[in-house]
Amino acid sequence: MSVASNCSNLHLLRFLAGPISPSSLIYVSNSCKHLTSLQVSSPRPLNFHWLKNFPFLKDLSFTNSSPKYDDYLTLHSLNSHPDYDSDSEEETQVSGKSGLCLETLCLSGIGAEGHGMKWLWKNCKNLRNLRLKNCESIGYGDSFTSFFNCLKNLEQIEVRTSRTIVDVVLFQLSEHCNSLDSLLLYDGGSREGLHRFITSTKSSIKRLDFRLPLDLDNYHISAIGECFNGLVSLRLQSCCLITGEGLKNLGADSMKLEELALINCDVVEREPGLLTTLGQNLKGLRKLDLSFNEMLVDKELVSMLASCKNLVDIQLRGCRGITNSAMVLMCKNCKGLENVDIRQCSRVGVEGVDVILMALPKLISVLVEDIKVSSDAKKWVSKKFIVIDI
Repeated sequence: MSVASNCSNLHLLRFLAGPISPSSLIYVSNSCKHLTSLQVSSPRPLNFHWLKNFPFLKDLSFTNSSPKYDDYLTLHSLNSHPDYDSDSEEETQVSGKSGLCLETLCLSGIGAEGHGMKWLWKNCKNLRNLRLKNCESIGYGDSFTSFFNCLKNLEQIEVRTSRTIVDVVLFQLSEHCNSLDSLLLYDGGSREGLHRFITSTKSSIKRLDFRLPLDLDNYHISAIGECFNGLVSLRLQSCCLITGEGLKNLGADSMKLEELALINCDVVEREPGLLTTLGQNLKGLRKLDLSFNEMLVDKELVSMLASCKNLVDIQLRGCRGITNSAMVLMCKNCKGLENVDIRQCSRVGVEGVDVILMALPKLISVLVEDIKVSSDAKKWVSKKFIVIDI
């Protein structure tokens, strides 16, 4: 608090040392009136009314480090708690019709009861980016009907490790959001709920990012190809139920795709020739991520890259099967590469790294172990302003 009192022009504050009370946050608001970004941990019980005191706040990251604490409290004990504000009608609106200025909201650890969420949803009318992590609910009672209030102008949403709320979130998005551009779902989804969203959403989705080992299959991939004609980025991680047939069909329908990630997807190793077909169908690719496909071999990689002349970014981290020979052919086929990640590629040595550093005229950065960079390459890099990171 003493820091806040002496930093009246502070714009960004991160306080993760422990729970901080609403009264302390109000004190911060009086001292730091121009704060635009705030990251805090767990005012308890769950309470967001203090946000009224931050008129310029646009980015909030809130972690409830003890969600079970809020679930344990009864409504009676909450009402008697000095730091709890009820969601009564006279308190539900921020002064002015526009609500809070928040554009980015990240919530982590919201418990099953989620007391106090109604007020937040009712007053988040300007959200563009919503991130939910380890959340068991979006509130209780009227909070469900208030949730859609913040979705109308939403452009990006991320839901991580929150299986119990995925169906509700996806349904509300399909019903109340027409502006969604990007959807990320990690570690917990709903097969039927996801398919229903894909086929019924009114938004023109451009970016999809899924890490759903048991909840994504060809059923969804086919629907994506049919419904999202404007898709420019598709990232799949550890999606073990999809097959080459599903991906080939997607490639045939999605010529606008500029980014493709198949991270730790065993279909890459299980079906020879898949990458060749994808390369031929997706000649407009600019970013490719095949990280952690440990059994990927030179032949499969090079056959894909022969068709990907427009690549500017390639990530091959953890691809232990590729060798220096693949690096030579990659540099020959993809002259426009600017960023290359070859960390943990145990069969790529000094010779392969030298080729990358010296044969790519537009190279900006390389991620690789320092031990693989020769002294001659380091001298070359220093003259060309290329960044080498470990």
